[in-house]
Amino acid sequence: MSENVEGLRQRLIRNFNTVPTAHDVREPLYDSLCARLATGTAAQKLGASIDTVAPGKISCPYHFHYAQEEMFIILEGSGSLRVAGEMLALVSGDIVFIPPGPEYPHQIVNTSDQPLKYLSVSTREQPEVCEYPDSGKFLATASAGGERVFDVIQRAENDLDYWDGEP
Repeated sequence: MSENVEGLRQRLIRNFNTVPTAHDVREPLYDSLCARLATGTAAQKLGASIDTVAPGKISCPYHFHYAQEEMFIILEGSGSLRVAGEMLALVSGDIVFIPPGPEYPHQIVNTSDQPLKYLSVSTREQPEVCEYPDSGKFLATASAGGERVFDVIQRAENDLDYWDGEP
C-alpha cells in the first residue's frame, strides 16, 4: 500500500470493530462502552461513536445541547429513550433524531437484560453549552484546532455579576 493510500485511509476510514473503547462506569446507574469513531480523522463537523450500554444501565446523564444535533441508530438490543419527561421504547432498527434546544432533554436507558448497542452521530458545533435538568448543572465547552480550550461544568446558582472581579 502506498504512503498516500495509507494516509488517506487513516484520515477517512474507521472500523468500529477495531477502534479502542472507553468504559464509562459510575455505579449504580451508568455503564457504557464507547468507541469514538471520528477522533483523529479528517471529520470537522461530525462526531460518531458506537456505544454499548450494559443491561439495566444508563448511557449518560439526562441532558440537552444548545448547539449540537444528535442521531442515534439502534443496532442491537432494546431499551428506552427518556425524552422530554417521557419514556419511549427503542428496538433494533430505530433511528432517533434529537435537535438542539431545551425541548428534548434526553438519555438512553437499557431497560432489558441484554446489551444495547447504538451508533451515535452528532454535529460538533462549537462553542457548546449543555444542560443537565436532573442535577441543575451546565457544561460550557469550546474547541480550537480539534483540542478543547475551554471546559467548565457549573451550576446556575454559582452565577456571577458581569462586573464581578473587574477593575
